[in-house]
Amino acid sequence: MAEIIQRDGTWAFDGSAVRITPGPHRSVPLFRQTYGEVSVPLEAVAGIVFEPERKRGRLRLRLREGADPLLQATGGRLPDAADPYRLTVETDRCGVAEYVAEEIRHALLLDRIPKEPTKTYLLPGPPVPLSVRSSDGTVSFDGARVRVDWADTSDRVKRATGPRIIDIGDLTQVEWLPNSGTGDGFLRFVTRETVSSTLPPEKDPYALDLWGNARRDLLTALIATAVTARLPHPSARTCGADGADGTSECVGSGFPPRRRTPAVPPAPAVPSPADHHDVLLRRLRELGELHRSGVLTDAEFAVTKAAVLRDF
Repeated sequence: MAEIIQRDGTWAFDGSAVRITPGPHRSVPLFRQTYGEVSVPLEAVAGIVFEPERKRGRLRLRLREGADPLLQATGGRLPDAADPYRLTVETDRCGVAEYVAEEIRHALLLDRIPKEPTKTYLLPGPPVPLSVRSSDGTVSFDGARVRVDWADTSDRVKRATGPRIIDIGDLTQVEWLPNSGTGDGFLRFVTRETVSSTLPPEKDPYALDLWGNARRDLLTALIATAVTARLPHPSARTCGADGADGTSECVGSGFPPRRRTPAVPPAPAVPSPADHHDVLLRRLRELGELHRSGVLTDAEFAVTKAAVLRDF
């Protein structure tokens, strides 16, 4: 086994997978500590490089495109320190780092691992259920539904719409941008109905506006990754419309026609119809007041009203 242990973490290669364990030191970012250990199968690896520097070096593991839902969800926007596929190496361990890198390269050649994009995720993403508290509210995912509970500091528009519950079958994409400290980020859940929405994140009832503690808000990438892992793989997203027989054909992806599984209807709500009616009227009244006072434009009012009605 080839292994390197550093304060930043431990990489161990057994010939079939690279096991990456974050270090326990407080200098290791909260995101990496929370994401935990990652086992990267050799077939997911595109390459590895060791970059020597004046005082230290760095190991970088490159994954095949489409192999990892974390990289798919974050789109290369994770800060370097939070990236689990980078390891800071002290000067006296550079020789060990080079040995680990050479062992992985040798295995890639022996196993003839292709560098082309994959047609399925080879890593599972974080386990569910997950719940993350951000500056705009708390977002949870149980594997079937996303729920967003707005914070007291959220925009009045969002608080007026109430908690947002989105079935995984209604989602087409997750968009994520980190809060850098100098600019706001967001976590947006895109559905078939909201794909063309132009609402800013601070008013979009399907998005969390990330403007507070950057270290904490970075954890929303866990939710983005877990949801992405359960959406159709990018290689299958060129699929055409469903046919009359309930199948859809994936054009140019090499996938055979697939039959869609009917969505499971949501469980009946506990509150009585009268209670739901009262809540609906109150939220519509609040939105109407925001519209009349000029807080909401006509377009914003239409989108948020539709979101409220859809929940009921």
